[in-house]
Amino acid sequence: MSVKDHFSGQSAEYQLYRPGYPPELAAFLAATAPGTALALDVATGNGQAALDLARHFDLVLAGDVSWNQLQHRARNERVRYLRHSAEALPVRDEAADLLAVAQAAHWFEFTRFYAEARRVLKHGGVVALWTYSLFRADAAVDAIVDDFYRGPVGSYWPPERRHVDAHYRSLPFPFDELPAPGFELKVDWPLAAVVNYVGTWSAVERYRKALGSDPLPELAAALAPLWPSGGTRKFRFPIHLRIGRV
Repeated sequence: MSVKDHFSGQSAEYQLYRPGYPPELAAFLAATAPGTALALDVATGNGQAALDLARHFDLVLAGDVSWNQLQHRARNERVRYLRHSAEALPVRDEAADLLAVAQAAHWFEFTRFYAEARRVLKHGGVVALWTYSLFRADAAVDAIVDDFYRGPVGSYWPPERRHVDAHYRSLPFPFDELPAPGFELKVDWPLAAVVNYVGTWSAVERYRKALGSDPLPELAAALAPLWPSGGTRKFRFPIHLRIGRV
């Protein structure tokens, strides 16, 4: 199975430190889909989005190419996990009401993936792809994070990251596109949580492998003076959603 997998080596950290999605997002997707019998969560990772969808759909088939990610899956009686690539969905024709992809569509081979989406979705079924880019706090924190993103680890981002930076507007999207409301992911984090989250970035992992050192202590030292002692700071992640019907 020849696919891009940038996260198998960080599966446990991904489960612990990646934030969840706002519940309003899954509710909106369920209300937009033609039914709520079956949702597909493609490239599910550890199942964050699948759990949200399971509140609204009778069954969620959550698939990922990575065994390591699936071993750290979040369990739910309405979620069934399968190992497969995004370009080969183990689902019969016209079976699903919704096909969702959270923070992963930029890794796919688009022509094959979109053909599979058209095959497995019912008439009027919904394709929903979303991503979030850099988290925001205030001008001082944002400047340090932006410098780290573009500086020490900037050259270690895979080329597909450009789609995230473009808020998924650069993705081909061959469907009847629907207007998407704005959603935000909000967290209240101590400094350690911020550093641990940044440690799940694919560019950080590639930096470590290439140089044999960790860029995170320098980031933590730069951010520390901006934190209240033992306290937390509020962050928001704007979510960028492409949604359409087949």
